[in-house]
Amino acid sequence: MPITIESVQIGKVLTEGNPASRDPAQHQWTTGFYKSPIDREVGMGKLGIDGDFVADALHHGGLDKAVLCYAADHYPDWNEEFPELRMGPGAFGENLTIRGADENSVCIGDQFQVGPCRIEVSQPRQPCWKIARRWGISTLTKRVAQSGRTGWYLRVHEQGQIRAGLELSLLKRPHPQWSIAKANDVLLAKSPDQRAVDELMNLAELADAWKADLG
Repeated sequence: MPITIESVQIGKVLTEGNPASRDPAQHQWTTGFYKSPIDREVGMGKLGIDGDFVADALHHGGLDKAVLCYAADHYPDWNEEFPELRMGPGAFGENLTIRGADENSVCIGDQFQVGPCRIEVSQPRQPCWKIARRWGISTLTKRVAQSGRTGWYLRVHEQGQIRAGLELSLLKRPHPQWSIAKANDVLLAKSPDQRAVDELMNLAELADAWKADLG
């Protein structure tokens, strides 16, 4: 099966909630989590997709986390588990919804050609509280981590225009033993294998922020 971009999403920063609320599910927050599909060609550069914004530049965005990807094939599972949410492309804050690839088939350091762009897988997406806050389900972040349906980040080495429907062609795979799923398992293990941690830490392509979390 070819790997393709099923949908491209961008979003602006917004503030919502009640600043006086003591309920974590209702407190005020500022976020760029809400992403909406676009049906046109758009530029993808070193720092992300044109027209897309992040609220927390300390933990999101930057060269190592320029673009967030999520597997389209996960959405039927989420909609079976949480039918009331009616999740679709962009539901997990991703920029690119990818058909034909997931955490088990994508590896750290993978480079792909997509249109004129050359992209590289830099790290798994580490689920945070914002997933639960966005959907109003306190257990959702934990469920994302447990399921392994986390998504992954990209660096953009060569910039250009992208659109939904483009195919991703694998250019190189320097670490076929280090899938996103395996990297997730190492970080989330209650008693991590130190040898695996050391090996993962030595991957030049792995983002420094992920290495800091491992350390």
